[in-house]
Amino acid sequence: MNHDVNQSVSRSLESLHLQALLAHTHPTILVHPKTDSIIFANEAAAKLLGRSIDELKSSRMSALHKGQVPSLVVFSQAALYHGFAWTRGLDLTRPDGTELKLEHEARAIILDDEEYLTVTISDLDARHRRDVDSEADDYLREGISEWRRAERFFREIERENQLILGAAGEGIYGVNSDGVTTFVNPAAERMLGWTAEELVGREIHSIIHHSHVDGEPYHAAQCPIYNAFREGIVRRVDDEVFWRSDGKPIRVEYTSTPIRDHGLVIGAVIVFRDITERKIAEEKLHIALAEVDRLRERLELENAYLQEEILSTNNHHEIIGQSDAIQGALKQIDLVAPTDANVLITGESGTGKELIARAIHQASTRSDRVLVRVNCAAIPHELFESEFFGHVRGAFTGAIRDRVGRFELADGGTLFLDEVGEIPLELQGKLLRVLQDQKFERIGEERTREVNVRLIAATNRDLKEEVRQGRFREDLYFRLNVFPIECRPLRERPDDIPPLAAHFLRNICQRLNIAQPTLTKGQVHVLQNYGWPGNARELENVIERAAILAHDGKLHFDLPDFSTSKKPPAPKPAPTPAPIKSILTREELRQSEYDNIIRALTETRGKIFGSNGAATLLDIKPTTLASRIKKFKIDRRDFAHDSKSIE
Repeated sequence: MNHDVNQSVSRSLESLHLQALLAHTHPTILVHPKTDSIIFANEAAAKLLGRSIDELKSSRMSALHKGQVPSLVVFSQAALYHGFAWTRGLDLTRPDGTELKLEHEARAIILDDEEYLTVTISDLDARHRRDVDSEADDYLREGISEWRRAERFFREIERENQLILGAAGEGIYGVNSDGVTTFVNPAAERMLGWTAEELVGREIHSIIHHSHVDGEPYHAAQCPIYNAFREGIVRRVDDEVFWRSDGKPIRVEYTSTPIRDHGLVIGAVIVFRDITERKIAEEKLHIALAEVDRLRERLELENAYLQEEILSTNNHHEIIGQSDAIQGALKQIDLVAPTDANVLITGESGTGKELIARAIHQASTRSDRVLVRVNCAAIPHELFESEFFGHVRGAFTGAIRDRVGRFELADGGTLFLDEVGEIPLELQGKLLRVLQDQKFERIGEERTREVNVRLIAATNRDLKEEVRQGRFREDLYFRLNVFPIECRPLRERPDDIPPLAAHFLRNICQRLNIAQPTLTKGQVHVLQNYGWPGNARELENVIERAAILAHDGKLHFDLPDFSTSKKPPAPKPAPTPAPIKSILTREELRQSEYDNIIRALTETRGKIFGSNGAATLLDIKPTTLASRIKKFKIDRRDFAHDSKSIE
């Protein structure tokens, strides 16, 4: 069909003598808009567009203007509708890659009842050059006087510009569209150590902007300065480096602004300032603020521990007792306190292991520093490492800020690890390394920190048995067990019950602001004949309950009867407890602890947490009680009247 159209048009052209039009000196093509076909083109069009006439005649109009089809359609429709249209919105790229800025003029003609467009193309760059030549010709015609006047005018402008550039405190230099330096002001010379003569006419990126501060190459394609005139947008950078002539970097902030001439970007002007001193000051300030935050957090945590220690001291002013076991423990405290030896305190829950740890710390040379207590039984396994060694912000999900670990907090003081047998096996190796080297790393940080910590550990487990079962590292056990101290249970030292009971009664009445009842010898005898599976904690709870319920200054102790108390089936059959005696077997101790938990759950109807929960009665952490309930396989719902009573 295109061949038929060409023949038809050829006949029309001959009849209308359009060959003369196509031979016009202006680049002209004839387009069939419905088929997007180029029917004819003259030599001027072929030369401008970089294609032969045959190549143009075999092309489509849209193929010459790739990516501009919408604009081409609008232009063609306007020419067909109005009979004439022009646009500068259609650019074209020659086969050699040269981009042309063009103006298109289209006129509509009808040949053999078909609409065609004659499109005349003008090269805007050539037109601009002709305009410049025309202006120059005008100046020539106006005479030498006009040239001199213009020269004086431009020299005056240049002088004023040079004065402005010389007075500016910021460094200023210009580049053309090839990245070649066009001018450099004196401030830039002083900052960079290069003279203007050394920089002007040279590609400046490779001289002052070739590398990052770490030495990594800074490719020109990534340079914001070059992108300013490539993309035609202003680029601002807050912190990069320029390289001086002596090879030293200076930290700079700069703005690169494109320079336009008649809408075309011909280069950029760069204004920069040296911010090296400011950045050094900012970094020092940042380090100082981080240190202040670290010290503040440490002081806050130390204050919390000191407050806890004050409360503990109010409750336990001193180790109370007159038995041989207590006197022996006090002698051991006097021996080990002045040293930095690790101490392992063993004994049942409630026997005063923490009191001994505090006494060792207070009698040591570290007493002016904080005693940091960590209840290992209350820490979730996944948080042990963070609790001990701390972490940095972003080390894991939820780490929104740096955190000081317990070892770092106890630096210069004493770290008391209560329930040390609860530490996960996988963390025991890291703990051993810290004890050996006094060095550790926070989670997410490569920096190694050194500490000077005295360690005291406590446990109610048989660590030797834990080692045999593979649940505790033997090397860690020997590292902890440098100086062992055993806390004997209260049932083995009945002589300590009278002074303890009197001490508890006095403190409780002061705390509750109630009148102090009289503690008779008969009541003391009752207390001495009880087995105290909960040790001193249970004694304190019994005294407090009796003081609250005292009537007319008389105390009454409602102690459980082990032989007749009802209890749910035990997780494993155990022998019937023997009468209270001075020495109990391991199984008897286990049964005693089990019975004590059953009584507490019975009294609280299975409630563990809260001020009136079983954990409060037993004076242990709720998490510790929950762990022991799980160990004994006790279902606390058996003790509740309904499920709502369990918290």
